[in-house]
Amino acid sequence: MPDLPNETSYADGKILKHTTDGVGVVTFNNPDKRNAMSLEMWEGFGEALTALRDDDAVRVVILRGAGGKAFVSGADISQFEQTRHNAAASEEYAKRSAAQRALLADYPKPTIACIQGFCLGGGMQVAMLADIRIAAHDSQFGIPAAKLGIAYGYDGLRHLVSLVGPSWARLLMYTGMRIDSAEALRIGLVERVIPNDQLWGETMMIAETISQNAPLAIKAAKITIAEVLKDESARDLDAIKAIGTACMDSADFREGRQAFMEKRKPQFSGT
Repeated sequence: MPDLPNETSYADGKILKHTTDGVGVVTFNNPDKRNAMSLEMWEGFGEALTALRDDDAVRVVILRGAGGKAFVSGADISQFEQTRHNAAASEEYAKRSAAQRALLADYPKPTIACIQGFCLGGGMQVAMLADIRIAAHDSQFGIPAAKLGIAYGYDGLRHLVSLVGPSWARLLMYTGMRIDSAEALRIGLVERVIPNDQLWGETMMIAETISQNAPLAIKAAKITIAEVLKDESARDLDAIKAIGTACMDSADFREGRQAFMEKRKPQFSGT
């Protein structure tokens, strides 16, 4: 995974943010601990996501791990004695990290998890909250909660079940087993598996393709798919109608039609 120029740093350099040509990149930068997430890193992650969300030039966000050995290997267990030693402490920890997970879950822009090496526990939670998961051949996935005596939360398991189904979710959770990238692809946990040396190039190519498409049309897809996944009684069909109307009335829809007729590449503004 290449180093990126002009990165902004959060959480004492353990979270890095970079932008280029409509693509934002957040790097988990704690390679000595295989990018294990401390509370400070969760909070820095939220700051980086918020900055990219509010940057109108950014149309898609990639999440990645530094060091080539891990995306995120889970929570920083060395903090557990202070932060998660019993139910009350664990609840406080969950509250402090929940805001960042909620931010990613409801993120208005497309997100891609670029996964190399270990993607375990809390790292799986981050990856599953992304819209798309692209993995290197050497990736390994697992949720070792049963080996640590931890109850993995509702949201994490809801996403796991929606991706791989209840039976695979049970097998992964009951055993705490690790699976390789081929198995992850087969069960639907990741969308693409790429040779290690091509992972970053392929991920950037997908991100750049997304960033050049019409932002309102992508937002419509993101909103509608999220509503499809909800129980029928909880679906907001008015939100789907509103974004559909916004698309049809947009300058980008006119630009898309004109570009097609003129046989040229469209230049979308997001309006």
